[in-house]
Order: sequence, then structure tokens, then C-alpha cells
Amino acid sequence: MTEHTVHQYDVELEGIRTRVLQMGGYVELQVVKALEGFLYGDMAVIERVIENDKRVNELELELDEACTQIIAKRQPAASDLRSVLAVSKVVTDLERVGDEAKKIAKVARTIQTPDAVAITPRVQLQHLGNLAVELLRKALDSMARLDISAAAEVVSQDKDVDAEFKSVMRQLITYMMEDPRTISRSIDILFAAKSLERIGDHAKNVSQHVVYLVEGRDVRHMASEQIQKMVES
Repeated sequence: MTEHTVHQYDVELEGIRTRVLQMGGYVELQVVKALEGFLYGDMAVIERVIENDKRVNELELELDEACTQIIAKRQPAASDLRSVLAVSKVVTDLERVGDEAKKIAKVARTIQTPDAVAITPRVQLQHLGNLAVELLRKALDSMARLDISAAAEVVSQDKDVDAEFKSVMRQLITYMMEDPRTISRSIDILFAAKSLERIGDHAKNVSQHVVYLVEGRDVRHMASEQIQKMVES
């Protein structure tokens, strides 16, 4: 390839990575707003999150097409191919984060619907939500800086999200056992909590893709301790 072609190729690759990070910012905002709607019952915010999920899906399709075009036109190899593949996988995880944000918003809408029978248990999801959002933010930051040490930290910290989810689940089970009238709302809240836990999982996936992008090693099935040792060596 000529110097001009190589430069243009690099510009295209960097452009796609920039667009993925922009998608990540949009998805992160979706999660923040979904949590806000859930905690404060703002129906306008809730409906906007549900409606804006269409844009997340559009971004996924646009970026998938961009990755396909690069592969077809440039036939990348080695690290360039890794870059395109990693980006494609990150896009998939971000779209699924968007789906989870939409699910949280739908649960929030259900809880705000009057029900003479159902009783809503007093279980706060704010801490779990904050942990999930922070993990997603760190994962995106590790991708922006190609920082595998930060990515390894995200993989390790996903355990904190899992632990908080289990704590919320235990609280909800206690409510349901003590008062059957809370069962309906408890299940709704459990669905929202599970979505937050899944967001943590997707943030972990994004970080694993970052390690793959930088190091060329697939660490999806490695323990967090192994990944930490690898990036430190």
C-alpha cells in the first residue's frame, strides 16, 4: 500500500474507534437516566429512555456496517484485524447494555402504575446502579486510553457488582416471605437489579476485548487474577 493509503486506513480505523466510544457515552447516559427514572419515578425520563433505545440499535447497525466495509475494502491482518474484531464485539456488548437500560426503564414504568394490591418493598438500587455505571465508565475509559491495567481492574471489580446484586436479592426474598403482597413488586425490582448486574457483566466483557485488542490474547475465560498477572508481567 502507498503511504497515502496507509494513512487513510489508519484514519478509518481511528474513526471507527471514536464512534464506538461515542456510542459508549450515549449508552452510559441511557443507563444513568434509566436509574434516575427508577429511583425518582420521573415518567418523562422513563419514556425517553425507552424511546432512545432505537438510537442505540441504529448505532449498532451503523458500526457493524463500518466494520464490514473496512474488512471488505482493506482486508486487514494482524493487529489491524484484531482492532476491527474487538470493536465489533464491543459494539455488541454496548447494544446489550442499551437493552438492559430499556428493561430498567420499563420496570420503572410498571412500578409507577397504580396497583391497589401490590406493595413496593423498600429496597434501594442506587448503590448497585452506581457500581454498574462506574464499571461501564471505567471500561470505556480503558478502551479510550488502551489501558490494559485499567481493563484488568474492571474485570476484577465486577465481583463487587455481583455481590451487591446478591445482597439486593436476599432483601427481596425476605420481603416476599414476610408479606406475600410484596411479591409482584419484588419480582419487578429483581428484574431491574438483574439488569444492573448484567450491565456490570457487559462492562467486564468490554474490558476483556480491550485486553484482546492490545495484547492479542483472548482472556474471556481467564480468572481475573490471571488477567491481572498477565498485564503486570
